[in-house]
Amino acid sequence: MNFSDFYQQSIDDPQAFWDQEAKRIDWNEPYTQVLDHSKPPFAKWFVGGKTNLCHNAVDRWVASQGDKPALIAISTETDTEKVYSFKELQAEVMRAAAMMQSLGVSKGDRVLIYMPMVAEAAFAMLACARIGAVHSVVFGGFAANSLATRIDDAKPVLIVSADAGSRAGKAVAYKPLLDEAIKLAQHKPAHVLLVDRELVPMSIVEGRDVAYAALREQHMHAEVPVTWLESNESSYILYTSGTTGKPKGVQRDVGGYAVALAASMKHIFCGNPGETYFSTSDIGWVVGHSYIVYGPLIAGMATVMYEGLPIRPDAGIWWSIVEKYKVTRMFSAPTAVRVLKKQPPEFMKKYDLSSLKALYLAGEPLDETTSQWIASELGVPIVDNYWQTETGWPILSIARGIEDKATRLGSPGVPMYGYKVKLLNESTGAECGPNEKGVVVIEGPLPPGCMQTVYGDDERFVKTYWSNFKEQVYSTFDWGIRDADGYYFILGRTDDVINVAGHRLGTREIEESISSHPNVSEVAVVGVEDKLKGQVAVAFAIPKNGDAVATAEGRKALEAEVMAVVDKQLGAVARPARVHFVSLLPKTRSGKLLRRSIQAICEGRDPGDLTTIEDPASLQQIRSVLTE
Repeated sequence: MNFSDFYQQSIDDPQAFWDQEAKRIDWNEPYTQVLDHSKPPFAKWFVGGKTNLCHNAVDRWVASQGDKPALIAISTETDTEKVYSFKELQAEVMRAAAMMQSLGVSKGDRVLIYMPMVAEAAFAMLACARIGAVHSVVFGGFAANSLATRIDDAKPVLIVSADAGSRAGKAVAYKPLLDEAIKLAQHKPAHVLLVDRELVPMSIVEGRDVAYAALREQHMHAEVPVTWLESNESSYILYTSGTTGKPKGVQRDVGGYAVALAASMKHIFCGNPGETYFSTSDIGWVVGHSYIVYGPLIAGMATVMYEGLPIRPDAGIWWSIVEKYKVTRMFSAPTAVRVLKKQPPEFMKKYDLSSLKALYLAGEPLDETTSQWIASELGVPIVDNYWQTETGWPILSIARGIEDKATRLGSPGVPMYGYKVKLLNESTGAECGPNEKGVVVIEGPLPPGCMQTVYGDDERFVKTYWSNFKEQVYSTFDWGIRDADGYYFILGRTDDVINVAGHRLGTREIEESISSHPNVSEVAVVGVEDKLKGQVAVAFAIPKNGDAVATAEGRKALEAEVMAVVDKQLGAVARPARVHFVSLLPKTRSGKLLRRSIQAICEGRDPGDLTTIEDPASLQQIRSVLTE
């Protein structure tokens, strides 16, 4: 079948289409209705059906390939490598599930996971799925303030964490950040389960903190049955940056997500049981949920979980993994490829990469130079794909499992089955023609696997995503154009979320953090194009005391202080590349900050129509500080 017919089926008759795709997973009880869209924009998929993510990822493969690799945990930070077969993974997940139950976790309870890229993090996620608890993974580099907001929103019964992560051989202590976050949070979890990697000393809170290793010993022979869940019950919450300081908890279901991942592993990622999948992401992000932990395992593949950098111990580390474990499908981000491009070419030449069938890239726009370089080096298809935390799997790509359509440089591809993608004019809401710039939107219902709602806030879900145009459509908040053949090109955000090396950051969050410095009266943060990271955050701050920035030394000192504040409150991932000091910021007469004009000046572009600007001298200030 060609892809266009396959796609059209999914749009014309979604019930029949997804009924067919639902056969890719195991159901304990059949569903009575494929789709309930009676209360748009909310969609319920596979209503009444009972299934379980852990069963589909682990248990169902034990009989046919129990001794084959399931989880390959590699850390170049601690020089450890361990392969867990499906049988061994099942045993570890049952132990973790029994440990959680012994600490009072039951179906529907939230468990927050604040972990480095270690096998126990995957065990914890799968254990939650097994017993019907709702996990919320928070990226292991997040600072105490950010972590506290997530603890207060999710209200976890249990937090699973570790003494430390490690980056470039340096331990990053997690426990002090976690203790501080719990102190700041209104909600206090009953227990904290701690993996001790012996990287840094840990202080233990009596009665609350529990050692993972000791509790595991007590549950070595645990057999914890799967808790079958109705398809629309929650599987997890994953927080994503919003345009306000309060993070949005993307809430995912069970059945729709399992079906969407199973279908994507077949049609988009072309994975087969017994093969090996290597995604270089982190479990703190959606790619880690969908394509490190759940997707590959649901497809019966071994999945590589990697802690470390792409160039340590040397720039050949990823390729040595590809050779050793016969990786067939690899998923990474353009930033990582740009880092590798700067390394000596012999690192790619010294390994046998013949097992590799394709490299998938996502997280930020893929530029032509990077794409052409990696394609020529690897000699395999480079498949771009575009999606969001909210959708859980690709919106735009090339479904090579259906038809090997040509890729187009600079384009992630065409809409995937189930997604009714359109481009709308931001002002009029009219549909855009070929090569006309518009906002990328999706007509409801969203396909299976997409977010159900914002956790605990249905109103925010509707207001944020579905109320931007006269007709009720889901807004991606991304600009795009579509060529005459239907290929889409993503042009950047319409809101104040920026993309730094595949990490989504809300500029408002960074602004709030910088504003808390006692010598900052006002600040604007914009995302500026960067050849390596895609985008970086750049801040322009007005100091309360101008004398402090009268000298180059003073400016340098204040910049360092401001960065330290962001580090402490949001973590190093949110630190701006530069903090510039000005005496006024460009605004309209009504007081609206002209962030897009600031961004344009930073990128050497025309700042656009400035007839509404209050003080043109403010733009000159921006220009002059950039040349300092």
